[in-house]
Amino acid sequence: MTSFDTRLTILPASLWQRITQIDEIKGEWRHGAGLGPQVLGRLKRSVLVTSTGASTRIEGAQLSDADVERLMRGLSTQRLADRDAQEVRGYYEVLQLVFDSWQTIQLTENTIKQLHGQLLQYTSKDQRHRGQYKTLDNTVQATDPHGQVVSVLFDTTPAYLTAKQMDELISWTTDALAAGIQHPLAVIGNFVVEFLKIHPFLDGNGRLSRILTNLLLLRAGYGFVPYVSHEHLIEAHKAAYYLALRRSQTTFGTQQETIQPWLEFFLDTCRAQAEQAIELLSTTAIEQSLSPRQLLVWHYLGTVPDAAPGEIASATSVPQPTVAQSLNKLLGLGKVERFGLGRATRYRRTGRQTAAADDKSGREQ
Repeated sequence: MTSFDTRLTILPASLWQRITQIDEIKGEWRHGAGLGPQVLGRLKRSVLVTSTGASTRIEGAQLSDADVERLMRGLSTQRLADRDAQEVRGYYEVLQLVFDSWQTIQLTENTIKQLHGQLLQYTSKDQRHRGQYKTLDNTVQATDPHGQVVSVLFDTTPAYLTAKQMDELISWTTDALAAGIQHPLAVIGNFVVEFLKIHPFLDGNGRLSRILTNLLLLRAGYGFVPYVSHEHLIEAHKAAYYLALRRSQTTFGTQQETIQPWLEFFLDTCRAQAEQAIELLSTTAIEQSLSPRQLLVWHYLGTVPDAAPGEIASATSVPQPTVAQSLNKLLGLGKVERFGLGRATRYRRTGRQTAAADDKSGREQ
């Protein structure tokens, strides 16, 4: 049994609960059932921009999502730093490759080196080492907003051991995923934290780890990955991301080795990604089934606790007979609820409290 097996032998119930929740949502997604190819394509293009912006900003780039979109559309980016623009183009193209061709991309040493080379293909300063394991030792450092090193977080694998440890990690990961004894989410989580502990390349390790995360999740059957940005969720919790990595990585090789802090963060991120995918699926599906005027009614009910048909008609400029038809359709879809009788009848989105209930709740607090 390897140290990787030992780490995953006994996972606490809290981690298994997260895994179960993610897998339940995975089953609900069913490859985006109900969404047309045009909608899925539009979502994927949006995620490519969002993920590229987030992943490069995690590493210190300054481009906004709008900047990324302009760059990838070939519009002027003269005000952007050359280094940032180069990193963005590399990340976008490699992530697009993974989204489009994940079925044929195997996790091998050659694959990882090739993806690294493509990731850094536009950065001139990385020309000599892209696609090649490090030949000099490196460290993981904390920097201030100006890029100055504040402290060394931990030492990574020495250069002379990098090839050996990468071979062991890749072999174990592919064998574990094929055997199915360990849950794939735990295996993928272990791969990511160990890859970043080894830090096999002189630069680009963080960005490549997130590319490989997308690849491995897709190959494990988590089909919602291209439609909600994993990288954006990490960026939103960047401090917790680095803390979880450090808390696990600093125990590796000791008697108290634990992967739990990292797996908690990783699984929480995957769960949030899955939940957003289902929410997206539900919202997009209903919008596809409604006419423009019905959509006005639906969106208006999303802005208020509840409303009467006359109020909806006045606020949306939709004729009241059309409002009534729209409400009947939304009732049939189970998306709105009706309460009250006669002239006092009001409608709300399913799951919302009435205004009266909100008022009562506020008084009781």
